[in-house]
Amino acid sequence: MAGGKTFSELGVSAPLLRALEKQHIAVPTAIQELAMPVVAEGRQVYLHSETGSGKTLAYLLPLFEKLDLKREATQVVVLAPTHELAIQIQRQACDLAQHSGMAVKTLLLIGGTSMDRQLEKLKKKPHLVVGSPGRVRDLMTLGKVKANTVRTLVLDEADTLLGGEGAEMVRRIVSLLPAQRQVVMVSATRGEGVLEVAGELAPGHALIETGPEPVNERIEHVYLVCEQRDKPDVLRKAIHAFDAQRALVFVHKNARAEVVSAKLAHHKIEATDLHGAFDKESRKRAMEDFRSGRARVMIASDVASRGLDIPGVTHVFNLDAPSQSKVYTHRVGRTGRAGASGVAVSVLTELESRLVRRWEAELGIRLQEVRLREGRVVPVGGPGRRG
Repeated sequence: MAGGKTFSELGVSAPLLRALEKQHIAVPTAIQELAMPVVAEGRQVYLHSETGSGKTLAYLLPLFEKLDLKREATQVVVLAPTHELAIQIQRQACDLAQHSGMAVKTLLLIGGTSMDRQLEKLKKKPHLVVGSPGRVRDLMTLGKVKANTVRTLVLDEADTLLGGEGAEMVRRIVSLLPAQRQVVMVSATRGEGVLEVAGELAPGHALIETGPEPVNERIEHVYLVCEQRDKPDVLRKAIHAFDAQRALVFVHKNARAEVVSAKLAHHKIEATDLHGAFDKESRKRAMEDFRSGRARVMIASDVASRGLDIPGVTHVFNLDAPSQSKVYTHRVGRTGRAGASGVAVSVLTELESRLVRRWEAELGIRLQEVRLREGRVVPVGGPGRRG
């Protein structure tokens, strides 16, 4: 368990402390407290912690402290499995640089965008590069990203990067780096065989884990029971009844997302579909519409939304029920962030409602059954109990 150290005690310098203050981040999370000293020492490490536990800052802060800003060379490379996650990490790095006043040059290198433009920006010798494995590998192979100057390689969502075909791409990148390099691996879950590949790429790495974070107490949990065919209509009515200003709707299948999106659009509720967006531009547009408030609702799957930190989500709707409690935690954790309150609404069939007891028992929460009546939310039975 973490011992309650401050960021200052963890070696964070005054400029970065100011940057954290501007982002209203005051107290280190458990993974930050445990990981930051290890990353700062330059050790090989695997960080395993729940979604939303602050893993990005756990490696960015100590790596910012280690950058030699007088040296015009790429010293840190961060790999991410999706363009959205890469963009998010890049944004966090830019915020740290801007708010701290540190002259850290960063560059985003992802596919689907102009390589010529990226080559031009690489001439400015960024200190830190964030990118997708394919584009980074290509640019390293061409000698445009100078592999011999890289001190640290970060694999964010390492379980995805090191699984299947992605592992070979990462191996190629690692093979181009200096022998004395640091590899930092980060993930919220660990797939089969991932630690074996991690051991191959970073022999003798330290494994730092934190247990599941308790479910945010500022989140209210409720559920509605209806027929499967009625779910899209119930969702539409629930968005109005709960006055959901910025809602994230989780589904399993594309067909479901398309039906829901069309139903909401018919009733003048602006929705964007991250789950059904297959190309980079449509996914980027979906995210921008939701972040800016042009769309009140974003439809997503667990895979499509993985690693994304979307500010200001007031409500999470589980239109397709998560069978595992940890997935429920990941989903609902998208709301109630940064001191705000949030509401998690699960739209369940009678059969799916059996999951409620499992969620309550395994997560230590209470779910209140509710009904919609004349546009209002009406509790069923006693608080936190099924009727």
